[in-house]
Amino acid sequence: MKAILVFFLLAASAFAQDRIAGAAVAPGCGQDDVKFNVKTVNAQQPPTQPDAGKALVYFIEDDSDFESFPKPTTRAGLDGGWVGATHGNSYFTFSVDPGIHHLCAGWQSTVIVGAGHQKVAAHFRFEAGNVYFLKVKNTYPPTHGTDMIHFVPVDSDEGMLLVSKIRLSTSQPKK
Repeated sequence: MKAILVFFLLAASAFAQDRIAGAAVAPGCGQDDVKFNVKTVNAQQPPTQPDAGKALVYFIEDDSDFESFPKPTTRAGLDGGWVGATHGNSYFTFSVDPGIHHLCAGWQSTVIVGAGHQKVAAHFRFEAGNVYFLKVKNTYPPTHGTDMIHFVPVDSDEGMLLVSKIRLSTSQPKK
């Protein structure tokens, strides 16, 4: 009987640790095992108006302060799933329904093993008919403690200027 009680106590403890570890996962991120093939191309005129009833999001990767090679591939997450990825100084767009959404940006793989946080998360309120620019700033060596990835707010005028200077990313999940 004692052995069974000890077993259940250990099992309950392990279950609680799994729940605590799971609680640290940002709600915007997708599964870590999802990887993307990313290509960048010289951009045509990017879409500037969202679809009817939607908001348009520009996801911009800025590696201007990433002083290492290779540059990271950065995935964009929305409400628990990855919606695409960028590589190097590039961007892509996606549409979202109006309302509050959880977003995440994370490196596809660890470029520099054990070198700080490689994910960032936040929630945003999107309004139908609006265009948003979300810049992800990758830095190495770390300049802000151990975090090497940050969401940086971008004004729409600055956002349009940024995307006019960088490449468009297209990404497909790896099979």
